[in-house]
Amino acid sequence: MKDLKERGLENQVKGTAKEMKGKIRGNLGDATDNSSEHIKGRAEELKGKIQKNFGKGERKAAPDNV
Repeated sequence: MKDLKERGLENQVKGTAKEMKGKIRGNLGDATDNSSEHIKGRAEELKGKIQKNFGKGERKAAPDNV
């Protein structure tokens, strides 16, 4: 089982990747004037930011850092 620090790092990395993917998808929606893709991209970007910040919190809460 992964410890809190490892899970936090994993969530940070996955969140950052999801955030970038969403940003690209949203920008592509803007470029093609497709509002549906724009909204989906921005939603994915927001989910990525939340996951990334959750990972940061996990890493700070790890027993090593307390």
